[in-house]
Amino acid sequence: MSCLQVLLAIIFPPLAVIDRGCGSVTIVLLLTLLGWVPGVIGALIILNKNS
Repeated sequence: MSCLQVLLAIIFPPLAVIDRGCGSVTIVLLLTLLGWVPGVIGALIILNKNS
């Protein structure tokens, strides 16, 4: 997990997980639409899971 990905996860979470596949982007996008904080948490979990 690079510093750029963490910064993107805080600013715009779906953009941070775009390299993880369509499913991850969709999940994070839906979480971001429900609220900014769930989207950020979801993005950080996905980024941390595979690194």
